[in-house]
Amino acid sequence: MDMRSNPLTVSVTSLRWTLALALCLTSFATIPAAQPHRVQSLEVKVLSTMLADMDGIGEWGFSALVIADGHRILFDTGARPETVRNNARELRVDLTNIPDVILSHNHGDHTGGLITLRRSVRDEKHLAALAVTHVGEGIFLKRDVSGRGWQRMDLVRREYEALGGKMIVHDKPRELYPGIWITGPVERVYPERNFGIGPGIKVQMPDGSLVEDTIAEDMSLVIDTDRGLVVLTGCGHAGIINTLQYARTKIRAAPVHAVIGGLHLFQLDEEHLRWTAAKLKEFGVENFLGAHCTGLEATYRIRELCGLSRKTAAVSAVGGGFKLGEGLHPGSISK
Repeated sequence: MDMRSNPLTVSVTSLRWTLALALCLTSFATIPAAQPHRVQSLEVKVLSTMLADMDGIGEWGFSALVIADGHRILFDTGARPETVRNNARELRVDLTNIPDVILSHNHGDHTGGLITLRRSVRDEKHLAALAVTHVGEGIFLKRDVSGRGWQRMDLVRREYEALGGKMIVHDKPRELYPGIWITGPVERVYPERNFGIGPGIKVQMPDGSLVEDTIAEDMSLVIDTDRGLVVLTGCGHAGIINTLQYARTKIRAAPVHAVIGGLHLFQLDEEHLRWTAAKLKEFGVENFLGAHCTGLEATYRIRELCGLSRKTAAVSAVGGGFKLGEGLHPGSISK
């Protein structure tokens, strides 16, 4: 008898195939989705800020070396052309094996060392070092900076590209390496005004209109770890609370393990400092390393209001920083 003509046989065979397919689909359904990468090794070393001891030069500026799972990134480049290069030499930091630079915003106290640093490594035949610079959308807008000595970023870009460098503009968060993110321009949910750089500073928009310069391109670096987010800021012109809120919304809704860098808190009154501290506590901030424009008194007040200690909240000096699993290393002058 031809089994193919037997309806019962065909029905049983179809049933077997259906069961087999169902088992396969069930097996695939039980395979867990790929988990986002968590950085396991992280060290931050400050190369430019106001405080320094005999091993470095202090200035009104900011720069830090970030090493995350072996990936080396230079975050901001200080103010004076030579500061970061000289401090790196004093601290025995090798700049020739750093491919990426991040500029948090356009101000000269964060961009001033870029050209000197790129020229230095290029002249030493390290063509891939400091060769890619990441910036936020809006950084090249024309600004009223007369009398402030800031470098025009379109001119900086032109000179940097002439040295073989490439600038990449970001308008949204991007994962540079697994677990290592830049925010791009930060959404301003809360009315923080940490961009006060003087009255009447204007920026020319693409349509030609002049508006208040809120430093819209301001962006931060976010490292996603098992302990929570580690957030590095240059000045925090977008507002540190806006920045943390944005990172937790766009990257991962995790507690904030550490906040490091300049936050422009030195000019805040008591009411706004209290509000900022309350939000930091709400986000679970465990470590706070205030550098550059954060302000000494503001850092100590945040420490008190957040219930942190000298070991978990401090003012940073050149050579200080943070290490995952160890906590803050403020630097010898600020202990």
